[in-house]
Amino acid sequence: MRMLAVLMAVAVATAAPVHADPLPADGRLDWPLRPRPAVVRTFDAPTPNWQRGHRGVDLAAAAGQPVYAAQGGTVVFAGELAGRPLVSIAHPGGLRTSYEPVLPSVRSGQTVRTGAVLGEVQTGHARCAAAACLHWGAMWGPASRADYVDPLGLLASTPVRLLPLR
Repeated sequence: MRMLAVLMAVAVATAAPVHADPLPADGRLDWPLRPRPAVVRTFDAPTPNWQRGHRGVDLAAAAGQPVYAAQGGTVVFAGELAGRPLVSIAHPGGLRTSYEPVLPSVRSGQTVRTGAVLGEVQTGHARCAAAACLHWGAMWGPASRADYVDPLGLLASTPVRLLPLR
């Protein structure tokens, strides 16, 4: 059983992923703001998924600041949702990222590369402790049964730590 787990781990680690767009060298995310922003509010996953929580992170920003695609993919939404301007991107492998409040400069169906400008930060993000904030979210799977994840854990600058099998 242990040998099977080791073989599976080696197979996953050495498999060559197929991507429609160049990704950061290790396939992880880039920061959506430049320079690297301060995190104003951290991820607070709800349990179960439908309960209250914070399904992303809030990053300190300036009104009008450009927002960049954290990874290449296809824009699946760019517009207003529930009174807030939002951009959402579907990435290869099933990850979806969202950015709000962002006045979009992209359109639904458009393919974007890592680092492409998606739009600009707008003021008015509720519960933001800074003058303006970018709410950045990430989830696996379709929105109807999404598994929300902390986008900070997917950053290329976050070190990966593997635990021993025992």
